[in-house]
Amino acid sequence: MTRQLEVQSPFDQSVIATVPMKSKAEAHAMLDRAVAAFKDRDGWLEPHERIGILEKLAGLVEAEADDFALLIAREGGKPLADAKVEVARAIDGIGLAVKELAHIMRGEEIPMGHTAASVGRKAFTSYEPIGVVMAVSAFNHPLNLIVHQVVPAIAVGCPVIIKPASTTPLNCLRFVELVHKAGLREEWCQACVCDNDIAETLVTSDKIGFFTFIGSARVGWGLKSKLAPGTRCAMEHGGVAPVIVEDDADWDAMIPKLLKGGFYHAGQVCVSVQRIFAPAGEARKLAEALAAGAQTLKVGDAALDETEVGPLISPREVTRVHEWVQEAVEAGAELLCGGEKLSDTLYAPTVLLDPPDDVRVSTQEVFGPVLCVYSAVSRDQAIEKANGLDVAFQAAVFTQDIGAAYDCIDRLDATAVMVNDHTAFRVDWMPFGGRRASGYGMGGIGYTMHDMVQLKMAVWNGI
Repeated sequence: MTRQLEVQSPFDQSVIATVPMKSKAEAHAMLDRAVAAFKDRDGWLEPHERIGILEKLAGLVEAEADDFALLIAREGGKPLADAKVEVARAIDGIGLAVKELAHIMRGEEIPMGHTAASVGRKAFTSYEPIGVVMAVSAFNHPLNLIVHQVVPAIAVGCPVIIKPASTTPLNCLRFVELVHKAGLREEWCQACVCDNDIAETLVTSDKIGFFTFIGSARVGWGLKSKLAPGTRCAMEHGGVAPVIVEDDADWDAMIPKLLKGGFYHAGQVCVSVQRIFAPAGEARKLAEALAAGAQTLKVGDAALDETEVGPLISPREVTRVHEWVQEAVEAGAELLCGGEKLSDTLYAPTVLLDPPDDVRVSTQEVFGPVLCVYSAVSRDQAIEKANGLDVAFQAAVFTQDIGAAYDCIDRLDATAVMVNDHTAFRVDWMPFGGRRASGYGMGGIGYTMHDMVQLKMAVWNGI
C-alpha cells in the first residue's frame, strides 16, 4: 500500500491534503527515466523549444497566482501579502531564466596561431547541460525556491528531480504539473515526495550530475560529503545576520526596515535580521523602539489579509525558539517584548537587549521572530562580533557616512552588505549564497544556470 503524507496547516495543524509518497523503487525508477532522457541526445530540446515551454509556464503560473499565494499561506504559514510577493517573484524568475539563456550558453572562439604548434587550427567553445539535477528544497519559500532550483535546469536542458520539503510539498507538485502542461515531457521534470533516507540514495547516486540543496547546514554538509566523485553541487544554508548601526543612522527609515527584516515570515528566512549592534549609548533606545514596533504587528492566521506575522512551521519550532529565548533571559538578556508562546504554533515577536555572547540566540540561527540588540563600544568591536561566528551570509549597515559604509563593506565577512537596508533584501538576478558554514557556491537564477552547464571545446586542424 502506498504511504500517504499528511500536509498540515502550520497555523491550526489541520490536514489540508494527503500526498502519496514514493518508495525507494519508485524514486530510483524516476532517476532511471531522467538518466535515459539525458542520454538520448536526439531527444534534447533546442533552446527555442525550452524558451517556449518556459514562457508558457510563466503564463500558467500567472493564471493561478491567487491560488498559489493562498497555498503558500496555508501550507507554509507565510502571510498572504508576502505570499503574493513570492508568487510574483516566481513568475519573474521564470522570465529571467529565458533572458539569461543566451548569455549562459554562449561560447567563444579560442585564438590559435599564437604558437607554431597552433598554426592552421581554429577552436571554439560551447556549453552543454551537466546531466541529471537532483534538487532538495526547503519549506520557507515553497514556490520560489522550487523555481530557483528547477527552472535553471529546464532552461539549460538538464533533467531535474525535485524533492520538496515534507511540510510544504503542494506548491511544488502543482508547479511541476504546470511544467508538464507547458510542454516539457515528464521524465525531464519530476517531483519526488519521499523519506529523507530515500532522497539521500538519489543524491549520492553516481548518476547525478548536479546536486542543489537549500536547508540546514548539518544536512547539507553531510550530504555533500557523500556525493559521488564528479558530482557538482551548490548548497544554501542559514546565517545569523548582523546589522551595524552607526550613530548617524536615519531612525525613521531604519526602524521599519529592521522590523520587516527580522519578523518577515516570522523570522524563518536564512538572511533574517538577528543581531543588531548599536552604539552603547543608543542600544537601549533602539531596542525599545523596535519593541514598540514589534508589539503593533498583527500575529495570526497567515491566510488572512491583515496578518503580518504568521505561525512557525511546527509546534516543535515554537518550543525550540521559546527555549532559546528563556536561556538568553536567564543568562542576563533583558526581554523588552514578546518571549511567550501565543499558541502551540504562534510565537510573539520578541526583542532582547544585550544577550550574552555565548547563548544560542547570539551564536546560532534562531529561524524565529527574535531580534537581538547589542551595545557596542565602537564600530571595530561591532564588526569583530559580527564576524565572530562560523557562518557568513548577508549583513547590513545603517549610516549616512559614506566612509563608514565603505568601511563596513570592506570589513564585514559577508557575501553581500546592504547599506541602509535590512539583511533579507534580495532580487533574483543577484548572486546569493553563504560563505564558510553558510553554504557552498552561489544561487540566483543566472548563477545557478551557469553551475548546471559544462564547457566543451572543438579544435579543427587544417582550416
